[in-house]
Amino acid sequence: MNPRMHFTQLLLVALAAVLLIVEPIDALATTRLPKKHHAPIIKSHNSFHRSMILKSSAASSIEIPAITEPPRSLNRVQSKMVRALMVSYIASMCIALPVTLFPVFLLYKAKIIDRVRKEKWSLKVGQFCARFLMRVFPFASKRVVVDADDEQLKNPEPSIWVCNHISMLDLFFVLALDKRMRGKNRRPIKILYWKGLEDNPVTGLLCKMCGFIPVDMAANGNGNSNQYDPKSFKQMLKSTKAAIEQGFDIGILPEGQPNPTPEKGLQPIFSGAFTLARMSRRPIQMMGLYGLHRMWHPDESIGMSCTDRDMAARVYPGGRVYKDAEEFTSTFEAVVGHFGAHGSDMPEEELRMWLDGSMWQTELSRRAATRMEAEDI
Repeated sequence: MNPRMHFTQLLLVALAAVLLIVEPIDALATTRLPKKHHAPIIKSHNSFHRSMILKSSAASSIEIPAITEPPRSLNRVQSKMVRALMVSYIASMCIALPVTLFPVFLLYKAKIIDRVRKEKWSLKVGQFCARFLMRVFPFASKRVVVDADDEQLKNPEPSIWVCNHISMLDLFFVLALDKRMRGKNRRPIKILYWKGLEDNPVTGLLCKMCGFIPVDMAANGNGNSNQYDPKSFKQMLKSTKAAIEQGFDIGILPEGQPNPTPEKGLQPIFSGAFTLARMSRRPIQMMGLYGLHRMWHPDESIGMSCTDRDMAARVYPGGRVYKDAEEFTSTFEAVVGHFGAHGSDMPEEELRMWLDGSMWQTELSRRAATRMEAEDI
């Protein structure tokens, strides 16, 4: 066969696949929780302070109960099998993404589609590849927990999404499970990512084609303090504002880097999500990930040890516009930090109080009483 003709046929097939991609029914069921109390959305009209992005959360009294590392659930043979499937998945993504994104790139370069449509189509292509190849290489047992009556699933409103960061696999799973987590009517999303990912040609291609928003940060190793380049913030804010105006949701990882010890709670949380939510007057929606670090650990000395294949994702109901940055960081630390450590929610009543803001009011009252006692002494 003529090589040129063979390439043309492959290109046409890839183009047809891109144009006809539909959202298939996921083979694994999503856990839907019974009806619960939903937190109200509180409108805020506070002014926007750009400096808030640089501030991390103040020390809070919230502590995640320490838990010991669970025993290895996979034996040596199982661990090797899971690792082989995971490596095959990653290698396949490295092939599938350039091939399937290339037709979208050609349509954009030929000015048949505009930039926004290119980004939305690229996001769908990336989600399809991530989801489909996880079925071909089922290295993880996936569990998604959502609230059945969450209005955000039925009629999604523009939101800022925040999630913990526990592994280099996070992006792939967020893409693959997006329909199950945010619902079939979900809005397109742009994720803020570390600019260093562009050094990898495949992740760089995906992030750029989807229009994800880079943040420049020093490569100082997971678990160490984040060192952001303030000069990059102006462009990041400009890109974020444009994405919001174009109808995208925004996804942020407030920890800024993979957490090597999620069983101990979250790393220091940066309040950029609160700033963007206040700027755009959008509610913040929380989601949590669990277990992925047992497949690909952030600590390079552990790496792809694959001690377990169970992972879980949790989407919390009741997005809110928080009153201040510390309220957001404390709520995120308590709610998502607990899920990231245990793979399950905190007690129901305590969770409800955190989601509707009453727990934070209790915390403020406790602090005020402590100050008064100290003054009396």
